[in-house]
Amino acid sequence: MPPTLASVVRTTALHLTVLAGADHLERPVRWVHTSELDDPAPFLEGGELLLTTGIKLGKGAAELEAYVHRLADAGVVGLGLGVGLSHREVPQALVEAAAQRGLPLLRVPEATPFIAISKAVSAALAAEQYEAVTTSFEAQEELTRAALGKDGTTAVVRRLAARLGGWAALYDGSGALSAVAPDWAARRAGRLAAEVDRLRRRPAPSSAALQGRAGTIDTADEDYVVVQSLGADRRPRGFLAVGTEDRITPTERYVLNAAVALLTLTLERSRELRQAEERMGAALLRMVLAGEVGTARQVAAGLFGGLPEGTVRVLVAAAGPGPEAAEALGELGDRAENAGGKVGEKLLVAREDGAHGPRLMVLALDNGSVHRACLGAVEEHEGLALGVSAPAALEDAGTAHAQAERALAVAQRGGRRTVDHEEVGAGSLLPLLGEEAVTAFAEGLLRPLREHDRTARGDLVASLRAWLSRHGQWDAAAADLGVHRHTLRYRMRRVEELLGRSLDDTDVRMELWLALRSGEE
Repeated sequence: MPPTLASVVRTTALHLTVLAGADHLERPVRWVHTSELDDPAPFLEGGELLLTTGIKLGKGAAELEAYVHRLADAGVVGLGLGVGLSHREVPQALVEAAAQRGLPLLRVPEATPFIAISKAVSAALAAEQYEAVTTSFEAQEELTRAALGKDGTTAVVRRLAARLGGWAALYDGSGALSAVAPDWAARRAGRLAAEVDRLRRRPAPSSAALQGRAGTIDTADEDYVVVQSLGADRRPRGFLAVGTEDRITPTERYVLNAAVALLTLTLERSRELRQAEERMGAALLRMVLAGEVGTARQVAAGLFGGLPEGTVRVLVAAAGPGPEAAEALGELGDRAENAGGKVGEKLLVAREDGAHGPRLMVLALDNGSVHRACLGAVEEHEGLALGVSAPAALEDAGTAHAQAERALAVAQRGGRRTVDHEEVGAGSLLPLLGEEAVTAFAEGLLRPLREHDRTARGDLVASLRAWLSRHGQWDAAAADLGVHRHTLRYRMRRVEELLGRSLDDTDVRMELWLALRSGEE
């Protein structure tokens, strides 16, 4: 801690007397400045103990009051008046002005040179800096040993909390809490989910500072909280939050920065290991998709503890253009792996850059944690499309992969986030087609009929719809329209003339029905 006015006053060799502002002696002293100017404010930075003999101070109460106000406004933490030269004693008007403004006023006896006060403060500042450096080195060594130990990141979090005299929490790349110390701080750390989520959407490294109720923490505690994202390549790999009763000091800031650096290195090292695991996992996934399930089981048993067993699904995700979509695809893979890791659920993931951009393949248990995490992640991020296969046995993963690819193609054409294979194989075709493409097709095909209906007698569009819905049965369609069947025959001939196409052609009927139905969707 920097020296305070109280510690300066307690230095008995200085023989200082407090005449005003005794309630504000805990203010830190950043420097000692001597000035005989009647307005030294332009030469001050704030945090100084100002010393003067008062040679140019005015005699009137108004002048002295103005002088005190100038010093207080400039951020001076205390005023020391040396007596015995221009003033035999400190003017009472100066004492009253300082008391009114809450500015500590010190009487400096003639026997105490100003240089003695400067030396005392300088020595205290040097001691503070030495202590900060020493403490920082000790903390770095302690945190480094913790990081290299068996508990790794969890040990770093515990040591950091102890060093700061508060609490610390570590979150993974998805924002889920992975370590907290002490244990009682879990609820406080959980309240930071929204703030962590905001940092998750910003490039790393970035940070945010919160203060008790003034921040986003809904708690009766007045903690000062700092949240820092961890990552070396702009994408956050994790997040660190610390809470302390008071604002962290410069020394504590050094300790925090050391912890951030160590955790970042640890996460990046873990990322490299994960990348190696991902490459092996991708190779296993391709073996499974190729039908080599037996061989894949033997390899996975030693590397990953086995493959997903039971009913599985294959999910294929693709990113749209732009770096943000590609980053979202990477985050989707992280979310899938984190979800599986939390509950011990097996999965296989493969990332690849194809001709149509980056893609992600995931093989996971049907409706398991990984499956649900992927669906949630795609809904949160624009620019991603996901195709999901039907439930299948592991031996049928190749067929499931083809289903997921077809579902993904439908999602991309239709501008949809997620398409399940069941939607492709059942129900109406229209929702699976691109809305813009269908609309343009329908407008172009039916334009001659609609232009006719606006300018001539006979509702050709309605007549065509009725005739097609009745599968070409003249009497039934005419009855639906309330016209004679000869009238309907005339209208259908007119439709053929305007379109230049025969209604006897099954393909023409199908296209016309699709165009008419698209206007109803």
